[in-house]
Amino acid sequence: MKRLAFVCVLAALFSGAAHAQGFPSKEVRFINGFPAGGTSDIIGRLLAEQFSKQLGKSVVVDNKAGASGMIAAAETAKSPPDGHTILLASMAMMTVLPQMVKTSIDVDKDLTTIGNVASVYNILVVGRDTPYQNWQDVENAAKANPEKVTCATVGSGSSQQLSCALFMALTGTKLTQVPYRGGAPAIVDMTGGRVDLMWGNMPEFMGQIRGGGLRAIGYGADSASPLLPEVPVISKTGLKDFVIHNWFGLVGPAGMPPELVKRWNDELIKAVASPELQQKFADNGLQIVVGTKEAFDKEIASDRLKWGKVIRDFNIKPEN
Repeated sequence: MKRLAFVCVLAALFSGAAHAQGFPSKEVRFINGFPAGGTSDIIGRLLAEQFSKQLGKSVVVDNKAGASGMIAAAETAKSPPDGHTILLASMAMMTVLPQMVKTSIDVDKDLTTIGNVASVYNILVVGRDTPYQNWQDVENAAKANPEKVTCATVGSGSSQQLSCALFMALTGTKLTQVPYRGGAPAIVDMTGGRVDLMWGNMPEFMGQIRGGGLRAIGYGADSASPLLPEVPVISKTGLKDFVIHNWFGLVGPAGMPPELVKRWNDELIKAVASPELQQKFADNGLQIVVGTKEAFDKEIASDRLKWGKVIRDFNIKPEN
């Protein structure tokens, strides 16, 4: 029996090595869980273009939108683990949703993590006519008049809602959250003075910031974007634990051989080392956060703890 087990282990190792040596042998399917035109789609298409150059095979983006990305995750999970199907996974998909709803797959057992890719700069914006010049003004106003300051959010468990909840937790304040079905109507109401502020993805706000309809007063990210270098970073100006990483990472189906995981991680690191891709990421308000598979796994575990506490403390429930 011991000899048979040893032979099976050797066979698995040689099989994994053979897969890695023969990869890629055909077109690569790059699944994306969100519609065309959004931040996730932008990241996916920029990476697909670069991967195609590096691999010498077409890498085709396949948008499978719905269920906050979980339809795409399930599609990936049932694909062969031969490296020819990968998924651009979101922070919410890997850390938030599994703590809020019963998902169609177990992201830990049914997917293989490869590496983090990029984080969207989280930024705090206010309506142009509000008196707030920085996050301290928001804190002071909320303490002076609890629940009077209004904060736009987009979807239960979204980074926008979690940002607002984390701010309240760290400052001991109460803001009134105003839910919207998307970022566009929330921005319209902010420019119209019907809601005070919102945390969210910087690319969504740039048009109104440049046009004067909104003012950026703080980064929830851990650093400033070169697009708006003058805006202060909240965690570096007195609220040190306020750091929002709304990241996107690369994963594959469960059972991917370690050699293929390493190959994809190597290709990912090579891709973001391209000056052209770095410039395109920067132009779209994206922060490169590439690292090892091990570092990615640690970030997922850390974010689950962080957001799990916020979800429980604020009793955040899935939308009906």
